[in-house]
Amino acid sequence: MIVSVSSDLVTDNRVHRTCSVLHDLGMDVLLIGRKKKVSPILKERAYRTKRLSLFFEKGPLFYLELNLRLFFILLFKRKYLLYANDLDTLLPNFLASKLCGTKIIYDSHELFTEAPELIHRKKVQRIWLKIEQFIFPYLSHIITVNDSIAKSYKDLYAKDLVVVRNIPSTFHISALQSKHELGIPTSDFLVIIQGSGLNVDRGIEEAVLAMKELEGVTLMLVGDGDVMPIVKDLIQTHRLDEKVKIYGRRPYLEMMQFTVHADLGLTLDKPLSKNYAFSLPNKVFDYMHAGTPILASKLIEIERVITKHQIGSILPEVSPASIAFSINELKNNQELLAKQKEACFIAAKTENWENEQKKLISLLQSVLN
Repeated sequence: MIVSVSSDLVTDNRVHRTCSVLHDLGMDVLLIGRKKKVSPILKERAYRTKRLSLFFEKGPLFYLELNLRLFFILLFKRKYLLYANDLDTLLPNFLASKLCGTKIIYDSHELFTEAPELIHRKKVQRIWLKIEQFIFPYLSHIITVNDSIAKSYKDLYAKDLVVVRNIPSTFHISALQSKHELGIPTSDFLVIIQGSGLNVDRGIEEAVLAMKELEGVTLMLVGDGDVMPIVKDLIQTHRLDEKVKIYGRRPYLEMMQFTVHADLGLTLDKPLSKNYAFSLPNKVFDYMHAGTPILASKLIEIERVITKHQIGSILPEVSPASIAFSINELKNNQELLAKQKEACFIAAKTENWENEQKKLISLLQSVLN
């Protein structure tokens, strides 16, 4: 079986979890992704991996090169099943499946054509939409990450999708490093934003500016993304280097060490596109599993999880003033934070990959039989 994705594999935990399930079901799995010039070393995994070194790293020529390389690999390699992750790998998988008579599964991690990178580039958006509209009617096995996206696709294409959310495995930490060992302030109220997608329009700039109004609070940014140059300028301009600490991209278990020590986890995506409006970031469940109460923007899927389990609070708006006020209120309400922290641990007993993967296994078994 061949699984393909456009990411560099190292930080794509959803794809890793999927491949692990396939491997545990006894399948010979090959995962194909990309290798950037700055990609970290990929540790050996239970299944096979192949990383494509591409001449172009972004833009239309990147997607053209990726799709051509991927198509010829898929066409000539032996396979029983193809598994395409996201729209940017779907076309070569679909064409190879038709030419070779191979079954295909499509896993849509987002509303790709409604991504912020596309909604203001109408010509590019139309190209991806045409690809989606051409292929979707022929697909029989489609997965996505939450109910809102599944409903959106059903409304567009009259297709029923299987929802498999981005939920981590039950979290265990063998040896928790101290705050001192991690370089974390030991006496401040600790607020964290973590993950591989620290990008523009996800409330990170507002969170940094909120720190101007707070005392005894440190914001930890553990991850990387396109917002970081802006963040560094804000820190310098507003002299926030003692209040905002950047720890960079870390391996998952190391990132979770920081998350466990945090008093509050922020997820501040703004509904500037359908893609963001329907998002349910991995960090929501990371915070839950770490026992870190959540302060979140008012997005339908995030609010649904937080309200169901009572594991956090919802912001009225994503602004520096609103974020600062809410952080200060929670900082001064340790009783509420303690209740939310306990609710996180209770929720994690059911909201975990061990339970969520059952839906993926059921689909795979129906495809393979």
